Amino acid sequence: MLRVVVLGAAAGGGVPQWNCGCPVCRAARNEHPELQSTQASIAVSADGEHWFLINASPDLRQQLIATPQLHPRAGKLRHSPIAGVILTNGEIDAVAGLLSMREGSPFTIYAHRAVLAILADNSIFNVLNEKNVRRQPMETDRAFEPALPDQSPSGLEILPFAAPGKSAWYLEGKAHPAGDSGAGDTLGLRIGDKATGKYFYFLAACAHVTDDLKSRLAGAPLIFFDGTVWRDDELIAAGLGNKTGVSMGHIAMSGDSGAIEALSGLGIGRKVFLHINNSNPALLHDSAERQAAERAGWQIPADGTEITL
Repeated sequence: MLRVVVLGAAAGGGVPQWNCGCPVCRAARNEHPELQSTQASIAVSADGEHWFLINASPDLRQQLIATPQLHPRAGKLRHSPIAGVILTNGEIDAVAGLLSMREGSPFTIYAHRAVLAILADNSIFNVLNEKNVRRQPMETDRAFEPALPDQSPSGLEILPFAAPGKSAWYLEGKAHPAGDSGAGDTLGLRIGDKATGKYFYFLAACAHVTDDLKSRLAGAPLIFFDGTVWRDDELIAAGLGNKTGVSMGHIAMSGDSGAIEALSGLGIGRKVFLHINNSNPALLHDSAERQAAERAGWQIPADGTEITL
């Protein structure tokens, strides 16, 4: 049985963002605390006992406290059910939470060599002693089974693949630690249960939907997909920034080339938006944007949502 827990559904900064007074953040602080959301990450397990994180958000400590499935086992002085962390990119949103996992429990970090190079280039990540925390490269279009801390099989099968995107923003204008090809900086994942054959897709970042991506996702029982902005110029129109969604490596939900339209008619069973920015009006339960997303069959999850396949 494949179990998935949404640890956080928001984009960088979360909801509310610490310095933001936009309508969504104001509502989340005041009359609608149910809008509050931590930064995007999920946990997945094939046995309900050992879990793998997909990305480690800056809010990871808070997320672990709020998720009983990830608590230490009763009666153990030191224990964690987290067997590994699988990174899909090198953005702060995806890697900063690793620093909250520095207390000595063994686990493995799985990432493309480009992302592992970013971690190796920043000495702060050396607090994760490699005697306890292995760093395992993964290759695009090559499936693998992540191991438990004792190196026994996890029962999961992970297939990483290249997704349209870009390098981490903090590397803009700088030499990439892994070189300048950009390969491996943004990945999607097909995550499956080897025993049951159940699977789902995870893409927290995606700049546009290609024909190849449509072919991959067609007929999938479940996808988690980039929902950063409702419209490409959202931050500019709201006076919150000067970048478009695409320039940040994120597709819009709406529009002729947006995710809702691009992924319609593919026979996908359940469609869940993730990595949703605080500027996105679809976060508001009574907004026209939220209603349009839901009519199209998309879900915007709350932190703690659990899905079983």
